Amino acid sequence: MSLSLNPIGIMRTPHRDIEGMPIQPPGAGEFEGTLHLRPELAEGLRDLDGFSHVHLIYLLHKVEGYELTVKPFLDDAEHGIFATRSPSRPAPIGLSVLEVLQVRGNTVRLGRVDMLDRTPVLDIKPYVPDFDVWPADRIGWFAGKSGNADSVRADGRFRESGRRVKRSA
Repeated sequence: MSLSLNPIGIMRTPHRDIEGMPIQPPGAGEFEGTLHLRPELAEGLRDLDGFSHVHLIYLLHKVEGYELTVKPFLDDAEHGIFATRSPSRPAPIGLSVLEVLQVRGNTVRLGRVDMLDRTPVLDIKPYVPDFDVWPADRIGWFAGKSGNADSVRADGRFRESGRRVKRSA
């Protein structure tokens, strides 16, 4: 099966390199970025300024290949890729909940950006607490570690080769 997606826009952020950037939005409090939507899609932003947050779905465009077990940024033990938020994934799709700061024309200024500059954006969805917040009685290996996401920064661990599997075209 092959899948082709056409990005709706490009994110401009202050993060030029993976190393040193925030690993999740809670660690990106001071960073803002701008989504530049394709001009012909601008009408689709109508009413978005009525939301405080959005889900941004994007392509992890600088990560090549993947491993099925990884050492995530918040732990020293290996975990299965689908039990982590590692950027090194079989389907390189990222998801962040970001603050909506301003909507103007075909641009959206967003707060707490945790993605690289020039990241291709696949979709925007409004964040609605009644739909998106669920009580969780277990969070696996993240227990006692997820609170560290505000201070941990990305390093080069997902640039290493090792047993990385190449994505098929």
